[in-house]
Amino acid sequence: MKYAETIFDVFDDEITKYMYPATPKKIEDTRVFIESSIDGILRSEEIVVAILKKDTHEYIGNGGLHHIDTKTPELGIWIKKEAHGHGYGKEAVRALKEWADKNLSYEYITYPVAEENIPSRKIPESLGAKEVLRYPKTNQSGITMNMVEYHIYPVK
Repeated sequence: MKYAETIFDVFDDEITKYMYPATPKKIEDTRVFIESSIDGILRSEEIVVAILKKDTHEYIGNGGLHHIDTKTPELGIWIKKEAHGHGYGKEAVRALKEWADKNLSYEYITYPVAEENIPSRKIPESLGAKEVLRYPKTNQSGITMNMVEYHIYPVK
């Protein structure tokens, strides 16, 4: 909840352009997301984290490993636009993957991403993931995106 106002301010239409969630219309929507994430953590269904800069502890985004109670968890992140291009997303995904390797028994992690979102597609590719599936998906804003799904495998 500490970052609710910041999340609401920076989780805008530009950020959600390639994402499933819609831009929150009011701060209460953001608080509901946070409460839902906490509930998912308490039920051992997901890990949702705030991404902070190491040096200043400035909030720059969220990361999540969802469906951790299955053999195929799903990984997702978003970084506020002012922090794009610095490798923070790649670093956050690597950290979540390392956590999964140490704490979960999984077959693979799915990483769905909009086809047009080239910077985000480079993240799973940097982990050796391979594209396995393409499909259309309509997001909460009613926009149909062409999705690319990657599978990221555990360290043996």
